Amino acid sequence: MSDPPAWRRTTAGEPRWAVTVVITAAIGLQWSLPPRLTIHPHWLLPALELLLLVALMAANPHRIERGSQLLRTGGLVLTGVISVANGWSAAQLVTGLVQGTEPGSAGPLLMTGAGIWLTNVIAFALWYWEWDRGGPVARAQGTHQFPDFLFVQMQSPDTAPAHWEPTFLDYLYLAFTNATAFSPTDVMPLSRWAKMLMLLQSAISLVTVALVVARAVNILK
Repeated sequence: MSDPPAWRRTTAGEPRWAVTVVITAAIGLQWSLPPRLTIHPHWLLPALELLLLVALMAANPHRIERGSQLLRTGGLVLTGVISVANGWSAAQLVTGLVQGTEPGSAGPLLMTGAGIWLTNVIAFALWYWEWDRGGPVARAQGTHQFPDFLFVQMQSPDTAPAHWEPTFLDYLYLAFTNATAFSPTDVMPLSRWAKMLMLLQSAISLVTVALVVARAVNILK
């Protein structure tokens, strides 16, 4: 009888570096936003995000394999803070665009919209990564049999190495393609929460892109 695939058995935790780099980028994007679009004081949430990231890195500096309820909560809180901060910024931007009060020329507006859009991609990638089969530590321990997201390598194991299992970059790809195509591409959501979360991300992405581009085009005219 053949061994189960890597994503269904106990394996080493995934490397920490990818998620650390991407979260750091999200913090930088939020810090660079105009203060009028952020929760005041401007530095508060980025500083909190950085503090939580440092604490999580100290617990799992190289590989994400040490699990506890405290660390699990810390990861979810970090994702939640990034989402709340970016959601506030997106709401302020959309309100300003709808009411015609958002200042600036087309270039800065597009840059601001792109920053919020990209941070939204990162935030949803973190949610997918944190919740699929119980999170990164639970996936490494192989404690959840049924996946919430079905990757191509799970359907066709012959197309991937025997040790393949999804890591953060796979979820980042999922979030990016969902934000650009406004629908699943090659990764299928299986659980109801996964479908609803992808629906929410597509809706936010569609509204942000449509309003920012429309306003920028109007300014250029």
